Amino acid sequence: MFPDIAYLDWITGRPETAEYDLGSSDLRRAPAGPDGVVPPALTGVVAGEATLRDRLAEIYGVESENVLVTAGGTHANFLAAAAAVTDAEAAARAAEESGDGGNGGVSDGESTATPRVLVEKPGYEPLRATPDAVGATVDRFLRTPDDGYPLDPGRVDAALVADTALVTVTNRHNPSGRLTDRETLAETARVVGDGDARLLVDEVYAPFRAEPGEGPFGGPTAAGLPNTVVTNSLTKFFGFGDVRIGWLVADAAFVERARSVAHHVPAVAEPSRRLAGRALAAADRLAEGSRERVRTNRAALAEFVASRADLSGRVEPGSPYAFLAHDAADGDDVAAAASAAGVLVVPGRFFDDAERFRVGACQDPERVRAGLDRLGGVLDSLAE
Repeated sequence: MFPDIAYLDWITGRPETAEYDLGSSDLRRAPAGPDGVVPPALTGVVAGEATLRDRLAEIYGVESENVLVTAGGTHANFLAAAAAVTDAEAAARAAEESGDGGNGGVSDGESTATPRVLVEKPGYEPLRATPDAVGATVDRFLRTPDDGYPLDPGRVDAALVADTALVTVTNRHNPSGRLTDRETLAETARVVGDGDARLLVDEVYAPFRAEPGEGPFGGPTAAGLPNTVVTNSLTKFFGFGDVRIGWLVADAAFVERARSVAHHVPAVAEPSRRLAGRALAAADRLAEGSRERVRTNRAALAEFVASRADLSGRVEPGSPYAFLAHDAADGDDVAAAASAAGVLVVPGRFFDDAERFRVGACQDPERVRAGLDRLGGVLDSLAE
């Protein structure tokens, strides 16, 4: 039932062993020491009295009943997909039992409809593997490279079918880094709602900006839009992957459905909640440090790409990662040659485009610049 997720199988262990990690896309911070629990950036921070759920509700401008705390962003996306599929199956059964299910008014209580989940392409592999794992049929809609992989509500509308239960997008887009504004998200939510489906927006990269904008942690959000579920975590922008805390924001009924699903996979540890409370209490300070790294590393990556005639692809404003193509080698060849030279980049086949590779300039700026220099030598060798 649960398919392999090739990207996660491939990436596991590689960032830790690479001399230069240009594959990871999180702004990782120093972890706690071998005998400690609290990351250095959170030492001495006082979380305050508010619960983590209440803090998140305040940040997103919603009620506490609209928030579910999860064990990371992947857990949040799993619960969102499972809840949407469960809701769709329940609705199909109810329709059949009432005689509206196309079975001549006669039903044995079992639905024959298979819920469908529509996922952007190119896209992050787990976002299509997880709906498959929970019993949905996965369809795709294109975000085209010609004008930088924008989210086009018209393409979403054209790809919707009668049994679509959920439409999944990322913001920033993973792997290209394209940022979508709230107006476009609102129009996408409208067309998805007109199709009796929900929109899931994975916003783990939304705060990646050189300067803060409006919205949670300085990034745009789809939270509060009709028919919309958003997910996020402390991993990417804040760099606390080891804390394993994420969240889901949606209407109260959907949150309750997701909470019910979560009983099957209980995973949120109380120490993680407490550390997350510290992170949110220090969010402004931490966010400025993250944005400084984004500014520095994005500039280095953009300079690198601009200097090379053998590379094509955009480095989006405010994005420290990009989806690139080399004119003499495909993504696997680039990744293999880079690996042999101690540099980690990610083959594009994990994001639906084998000709490209993703570069993440997200770690310590000095290491990023050194890694880009090493990668430049690798690319030179591929052209020989």
